[in-house]
Amino acid sequence: MTKRRKFFLAIGLPVIISVSIILAAFTEDLFEVAKNLDIFTSLFKEINLYYVDDTKPGELIKTASDAMLNSLDPYTEYYTENDIEDYKIVTTGQYGGIGAAVREIKDKVLITEPYENSPALKSGIKAGDVILQINDIAVKGKTSDEISKLMKGQSGTAVKLLIERPGTTKPIEFNIIREDIKVKDVPYFGMIDKEIGYIKLTGFTPTAAAEVKEAFLKLKNENNCKALILDLRDNPGGLLTQAVDIVNLFVEKGTDVAVTKGRAKEWTQAFKTVNNPIDLTMPLAVVVDRNSASASEIVSGSLQDLDRAIIIGQRTYGKGLVQQTKPLIYNAQLKVTVAKYYIPSGRCIQALDYSHRNKDGSVDHVPDSLITAFKTRNGRIVYDGAGVLPDVQTEPQTMSEITYELIAKNLIFDYVTQYIIKNPKLNGDAQTFTINDNDYNDFVTFLKDKDYNYKTNSEEDLESLKRSAESDKYFTDIENEFNQLQKKLMDRKKDDLQKFKPEIKRMIEDEIVSRFYFLSGRVAASIKWDTDVQTAISTLSNADKTKSILTTVQKATKPFNQNKKF
Repeated sequence: MTKRRKFFLAIGLPVIISVSIILAAFTEDLFEVAKNLDIFTSLFKEINLYYVDDTKPGELIKTASDAMLNSLDPYTEYYTENDIEDYKIVTTGQYGGIGAAVREIKDKVLITEPYENSPALKSGIKAGDVILQINDIAVKGKTSDEISKLMKGQSGTAVKLLIERPGTTKPIEFNIIREDIKVKDVPYFGMIDKEIGYIKLTGFTPTAAAEVKEAFLKLKNENNCKALILDLRDNPGGLLTQAVDIVNLFVEKGTDVAVTKGRAKEWTQAFKTVNNPIDLTMPLAVVVDRNSASASEIVSGSLQDLDRAIIIGQRTYGKGLVQQTKPLIYNAQLKVTVAKYYIPSGRCIQALDYSHRNKDGSVDHVPDSLITAFKTRNGRIVYDGAGVLPDVQTEPQTMSEITYELIAKNLIFDYVTQYIIKNPKLNGDAQTFTINDNDYNDFVTFLKDKDYNYKTNSEEDLESLKRSAESDKYFTDIENEFNQLQKKLMDRKKDDLQKFKPEIKRMIEDEIVSRFYFLSGRVAASIKWDTDVQTAISTLSNADKTKSILTTVQKATKPFNQNKKF
């Protein structure tokens, strides 16, 4: 499939390629390949000759290529030469740009965060700035993705931004020299309890293992760290080799971490630890959630299989596939799924079976009947086909409907922008900063003329009841009681700003801290109310509990139902 797919991408480019030369790369299905290539070439030619409007060949081929690859899995992607900065981000975590996150809000595009030590920050760009023009190109009506591409470019080149800033009367022009932007894989680490260290890992680019190692050594040697929490939540993964090197920090040299098995022989290989470890005995907890995927699952799953760490949180995503990048002609690139990986117990945690799609195109989880039990080094039971199931399971942290709406409508962000104008200095550090009741009341006043309609779960349930009652012809009999209940709900809803004050207050504080301490500050500020991290602290603080979790052998069961369509 890999070589065949590579050829499909190449044939769509506006050059003449000898079919006989390309067919030589195939060892099977030669007639089927040649026939379909002829059909595609003929189709493409007729569209370009006779379609009523002018066509854009490059866009047609990109659309066709993307659709073809999407029929395989979500991870196999085609990058044109124009997408090279996106490709660099995927493969290296680095790109040429000004170092700022942007967000499209209604008809405006806002700077939501200039990165720490970035060209944007050094030039004076602030969170809350509204972009009006980029290199004299008006940005109104453009998406945040389009804006991002305009700001990216080769390091050393200049980009001009025209900015509208809250609190000022005239637009401000900035001339910024792009640099190579490298977002840290470890945005924050520190001691979060007397003897417990914490490392937040957000990606697996080529520097991930080195960053984790550096953070861990500082915690261990300079801060008397006696136990460690590695946070892999919302980490989508990256390089397999970096995952192996991170596991290597905590397990013996020569340990099997992953085995990849692919259609091509070169992608059937074992990945072992090759370095001496830093620490083999320190208690270790790895925190995961539904968004921990790929390399995150190699780290958490391997450390679980080797009984080296306690896994805490929610079941992980379940991505047991490996991708490799392949160069194409004209500087295009292909990221292609080449193998599945298997962790030390022998299990593959891939949850979705992309090789068997339903008629509607949906993909099912691996059925319960095919989920198999495996054993860890200590003989504990673990399972394949469903991500990594934590040793200590926690409930996902959720927000109230009002808090979600205030964030989605950008109202907390907008309030903080105004707050920073009035309070240009932070009273406290990232971990201790709080707003007082006067500040919160000021936020409530700020909301009075703002639109933030939302429906509570109770309202949705009440509407469902009304529809059912109307369908059953009962509603006229209960209409008075229904209206009274609806009024009571609306009256109680008016109190939501006070009822959910602690939760909303935390979101405001996190946003304020991020304006001064960036992502590292946001992570540090959130730890004190993070229930998953607090669970990890309490678990590591109990040596007997930690030992019991890693040594207790349980009977094999299958306590979940994975047969869902996605």
